[in-house]
Amino acid sequence: MVDRELGDRIPEFGDAKPAGDQSIGVTNLSAFRGQGRKSTIEVLAIIAVAVVIVGGAEVLIRVFEVPAFVLPPPSAIIVALVTDFPFIAPHLGHTLVELFSGYAIGASIGLVLAAVITQFPFAEKIIAPYILMLVTTPMLALVPLLILNFGFGYTPRIIAVALASGPMVMINAATGFRRVDLAKIALARSFGASTLQIFLKIRVPMAMPMIIVGLMIGAIFGLLTAVGAEMVGGGFGLGNRLTTYSSTIQMPQFFAVILILSTLGILIYVAFFLIGKKWAGWQS
Repeated sequence: MVDRELGDRIPEFGDAKPAGDQSIGVTNLSAFRGQGRKSTIEVLAIIAVAVVIVGGAEVLIRVFEVPAFVLPPPSAIIVALVTDFPFIAPHLGHTLVELFSGYAIGASIGLVLAAVITQFPFAEKIIAPYILMLVTTPMLALVPLLILNFGFGYTPRIIAVALASGPMVMINAATGFRRVDLAKIALARSFGASTLQIFLKIRVPMAMPMIIVGLMIGAIFGLLTAVGAEMVGGGFGLGNRLTTYSSTIQMPQFFAVILILSTLGILIYVAFFLIGKKWAGWQS
């Protein structure tokens, strides 16, 4: 009976927000959110700016005869991307395996720790110094040590990605869990809700925007760490391709890999934007 009453009465996330509330989240980028003429104009403006930048770079590089080993024209980068992609694709697969594996481990641990320190303040006092140490320590500095202990395979890279992404997820999720309307919690307790029910039915839904932001930031940090770990050691991955192409002065191929990494970052953002639009759309 309590569960049914709680489900009927709280939380009501469909309530209208004040007109002056312009909080920033993963659901309020107007160029991706809206529909209609205004949104179409914004998208066309983004495309037009990209065309101007790429076309201008192509013209300037050719007019000033910039050597290809210094800065290749965009056309040469596109040609290298198309012709060399069969050789780059396996390395892209290795990077994705490292990213997904390490991110899944780090994000899962981060969410669990965020829930624990939110419910048990004493645990936060114990865990917080170590989380702060992980956040302030560049994970790439640990990669040689991890390689020394685990070899030149996936393991050290996955560990580095997990250590880089986990704290970001935990910090943002814990912040979201604390941003709770105390009136809703008081109302839930008056109906006899347990601590677990309050956490699952109030804290988690209201923290969803911050959780999604933390997951997005953690994924981006994980991608950067995976590429950096591949550059430090190992014979495969997009980071290894960057090192190889730069050392052999194959700059069109080098920038082609950079383009792939940029595309991955954009895809991560768009994916979490769509997730936020579905699961945290009530915020906007």
